[in-house]
Amino acid sequence: MTTTLRPAQPLQQHSDGTRSRTYAVRVNSRHVGSLELATRSGAQPEVGVIRGLWIDEPDRGRGRGTVAALAAEEVLRSWRCTSIAVSVPADAARALRLATALGYQVTGRIMAKDLPEGPPALPAGSTGRPMTEAEFAAWLEPGIVEYGRRLVAPGMTEEQGLAASRAEHARMLPSGRETPGTTFLVLEAAGAAVGTLWVGERDLPGLGGVVPYVYDVEVDAGHRGRGHGRTLMRLAEHTALAAGSGTLALHVVEDNTPARRLYASLGYRDIAVNAIKPLV
Repeated sequence: MTTTLRPAQPLQQHSDGTRSRTYAVRVNSRHVGSLELATRSGAQPEVGVIRGLWIDEPDRGRGRGTVAALAAEEVLRSWRCTSIAVSVPADAARALRLATALGYQVTGRIMAKDLPEGPPALPAGSTGRPMTEAEFAAWLEPGIVEYGRRLVAPGMTEEQGLAASRAEHARMLPSGRETPGTTFLVLEAAGAAVGTLWVGERDLPGLGGVVPYVYDVEVDAGHRGRGHGRTLMRLAEHTALAAGSGTLALHVVEDNTPARRLYASLGYRDIAVNAIKPLV
């Protein structure tokens, strides 16, 4: 019996230049599962994404998922993608083993925290305030450059990662600091600005939909090692609670061990594992 992918809808071309298509996983003519393939916004060369690979329960453990994932690679190669990314639920042990067996390398994790009813206290002398327009302008370009470094995928140059970062920031912040659903804050300690925080929104189906999300948290170089990172995360909780949410989520790079330890100590748990693989 042969496992194949068959298109379940026409190819979707989106306004941001990305494309997507849903496929049925079939064994001969029998439906056994589904998946969606897409490309990332702004990435050139394109980065492909597998979303929601699902194999029906009676057909699991027979290699259907492996064959479907390999067939997805062939489709994405035909789309001229040079790498492929997946986000696997942290508790999906079988899917994580499959990704590892197929050569995916873990790049980071989505973590989330169930928030307390009331906002946590900030240390004495610490306070958060809205970022000014001048501060936003000074923050934006370094933020784009840093995110561009993290976006570099197999087959991409640093310049292409930077271009993808610019496109992503333009998409996410069409009105800059005033973009609805975003909050930009500066942390002050003893009257001095010591760090910055960007909290927005992100659709995370594993958490039930759109939740507050920490897109960027940064302690100024001269003020590190003094607990300000922990204070910024408490400030992020204030922002999420003020928006009426009981959940706050974020992404952490896999090799950033200090940050992972900090978030775990604050009560964050792994929700998803992100991984990427070059398409050669």
